Amino acid sequence: MKALIALILLVQLPIHKAVPAAPLAPLGCDDPESEAAAEVAVNYINGHSHHGFKFALNRIEDVHVVPQGPNNAIIFLELDLLETKCPILSPTPLANCTVRSFIEHAVEGDCDVKLQKLDGKISVLASKCHSHADSNKDITKVCPDCPLLVNLNNTEVLESVSALLNDFNSKTTGPYLRLLEIGRGKIQYYPSHVVTVEFAVGATNCSAEEAKVNVEACQLLPEDQSNFGFCIGTMVKHPIQNVHGDCQLYGHQVPTPDIPLLSRPGVTYAHAGQDTSAGLPPSAAGYRNHDLRLSYHNPLASESSSSEMFRSMLSAKPVTKRAVAEAAQHDKVPRPVGFVPPPPPCPGKIRHFDI
Repeated sequence: MKALIALILLVQLPIHKAVPAAPLAPLGCDDPESEAAAEVAVNYINGHSHHGFKFALNRIEDVHVVPQGPNNAIIFLELDLLETKCPILSPTPLANCTVRSFIEHAVEGDCDVKLQKLDGKISVLASKCHSHADSNKDITKVCPDCPLLVNLNNTEVLESVSALLNDFNSKTTGPYLRLLEIGRGKIQYYPSHVVTVEFAVGATNCSAEEAKVNVEACQLLPEDQSNFGFCIGTMVKHPIQNVHGDCQLYGHQVPTPDIPLLSRPGVTYAHAGQDTSAGLPPSAAGYRNHDLRLSYHNPLASESSSSEMFRSMLSAKPVTKRAVAEAAQHDKVPRPVGFVPPPPPCPGKIRHFDI
């Protein structure tokens, strides 16, 4: 009888269902963790690019995190980058590199990056990038007479690079320099006809004086002694023809364990059958800038893994957007006068300017 009474009382007790834990709020694009991951991604991209210039972060467009356990996660980032004035060869830290201004004909980079956070340490698993120069129309709206980027193999650009390098070699007391790569070429037609060029060079085993005797014998220094540099100059073609420019050598750069000598930025020794007489890899001819899609090398990601990565990113994005929408719906409650809602978690802030 006592057992029956106890059972009846137990049945009459209110049933408390377990309350599910609230879903974690999506990581915002300007959150410290997102910015830390973006810094790793940008350093990785610059560290594995072989041509052109370093890129700096302009904006985190989107972020999605897939938890993998305590302090572990897979992070997907969409990044908006801007070209800096630092050549990829330059030892200058990215933090000290100046982003090109809008009227200098900016170049924008777009990257999708997959990263892994393991025991708190973030590393890149795969990435996919491309870059493009802003349109001439956008520049001329703001600055009608500003010089504009032209194709890297433009005849006037090639002529100006040759004239500037010959002029420098004829005056220097240092090593004879050979052209490695043309980085940028701009032409202005009014009020003067001016060609501005930027190009990478390498020191040879000859002095400038020795080169006057037999220039064909002057070869780039071997890789373990390599000394690369960069030249910037202008060639005025009208009304008075004039050449002015300067070159700076960076000195030999010692390889690091994660970037061995042969894959260090800018070390582009010619391969048999490859024409580099114009200072351009075949992939750059006909382009106004070195496209990250062509100049960036990601040894960690194969084509198949890259495709798989971006398929998973596409399927993951609606989850993030749905979570944001649900959070917004939940937030529709009466607010005091003057209340300013917080900004959406993505996209993040623009650090320089929008293209």
